[in-house]
Amino acid sequence: MLASACGPINFSSTASTKTPASLEQADLLFANGQYAAAAPLYHNQIWRQQQVSPQILLRMAYAQHQLSHYAAEVLYLNLAQVRQPRLTTWRQLAALAQRQRLVGYPTTWQQEVRVQAQRYYYPGLQGLLTIAVLLAIGLLVRRQRVKPGVWLAYLFYLLVTGAYLSLLRPTPVGVVTRAGAALMAGPGAGATWLSTAAPGDRLLVIGQDDIWLRVRWQQRIAYVRAADALVVE
Repeated sequence: MLASACGPINFSSTASTKTPASLEQADLLFANGQYAAAAPLYHNQIWRQQQVSPQILLRMAYAQHQLSHYAAEVLYLNLAQVRQPRLTTWRQLAALAQRQRLVGYPTTWQQEVRVQAQRYYYPGLQGLLTIAVLLAIGLLVRRQRVKPGVWLAYLFYLLVTGAYLSLLRPTPVGVVTRAGAALMAGPGAGATWLSTAAPGDRLLVIGQDDIWLRVRWQQRIAYVRAADALVVE
């Protein structure tokens, strides 16, 4: 089951400078088209060794596709998209979601713009903050000769930076990993049942109540067990 393959994954960990033998073996098997043999080795590399890269995730997704494990393919494509947002990966995800009738993968131009913005979000934010600090230092050094209009322009720059930080920051989403995952009206087994999510469904996460994720589903709030979904953003 897909759910049994999921666990914590540390995206902040840096890849080892030395390629593990198991990864070299997995790459060799992958290159020879032996996807069933390569997949367990990639699985161990991602979930146990925590040595993960967009390339490994995309290879794992391709291997799952060749094995007709489409829910797993969706999961690994989502993980690759988080690690390295790309329009080509998102379009592949959206096309696969349409074929599998999954929810949460819009194909609008607005979503494509957002994907492009997420690709450059952190470098852009770093640049904006660096410029803000340098401008602040310059203004403080020359504060006796700075005109009020310059301070207002700096304030406007800070407002633009704040809007960038608020409006474009990546939002957490949960990818359903277990078949038969129930969407409930409240955070409890006794709440009203709303629907059943399919493995691979992508739900916007807006909070958590104990063991329940609070998600947005069809323009309303719903709850899904945290054990039934993997938060990938």
